[in-house]
Amino acid sequence: MDYQTYKPHPDLESLVKYYWTLKVPFDPKNQKQKIIPDGCIEMTFNFGDKIKRYISESEYIFNPSAMVMGQRTKSYFIEPVGNVDTFAICFYPYGFANFVNTPLENLVDQETPIKYLFNEIQANDLEQSIITASNTKERIDIIETFLLSKLNEETTIENIVKNTVDSLISTNGSTPINIILKDELSKRRQLERHFKKQIGISPKQLGKVIRLQSTLQMLLNKKSETLTEIAYENEYFDQNHFIKDFKEFIGITPKEFLDNENMVLSSLFYK
Repeated sequence: MDYQTYKPHPDLESLVKYYWTLKVPFDPKNQKQKIIPDGCIEMTFNFGDKIKRYISESEYIFNPSAMVMGQRTKSYFIEPVGNVDTFAICFYPYGFANFVNTPLENLVDQETPIKYLFNEIQANDLEQSIITASNTKERIDIIETFLLSKLNEETTIENIVKNTVDSLISTNGSTPINIILKDELSKRRQLERHFKKQIGISPKQLGKVIRLQSTLQMLLNKKSETLTEIAYENEYFDQNHFIKDFKEFIGITPKEFLDNENMVLSSLFYK
């Protein structure tokens, strides 16, 4: 039995736990093997002989040659009928959802052919490329090109951009980007690129601008007594950070802003 694991590309390492390969020559003495739940989702490509997956004590189905095994809630037995030669991608529990639109609850305890999860032509091309690759390195290059292309699809990124803007607006720009992205931190670089393309500035800059609008309204409408209160109500670390951001965008301090004749028009917009 030859079992090997391989690290993923840095851009995928927060979603893909590792790649693995397994080669087991046929032996009539081989026994059924029990597979137990591990919290991960796996995409597997089988180049060897068929593998039985038992659905009861004596009944079985044959695993698809290219499939995704969803989350497992129970153990089950498998049994190769010949040589085993498998290449697989092991995703973190939250990782695989970034590549498909299918609700992952539909995949639980099932082996789903990849043609049902991706565009069928893409899935067939991927399977053939993986099968005909000459070694594991080539297979990893192929799957990483495929996964990164899915990660960069416009619909995926556009949804993240929209959700990020919605989150920033609903929290007056006070929520840090890493909190908004939660389990999608791996997409931060893509998000920042597309944010600049679609909105013109970075998520952090937009958050600062939105928060500044909120503080300006409070300042001009005298909703708080002191600058310290305004700073804390808008989630600034302290008054100094508030003044620093204020000067970055307006060029003067909050107190100078209130007495500045050149700011009369701007003041009207925020009252």
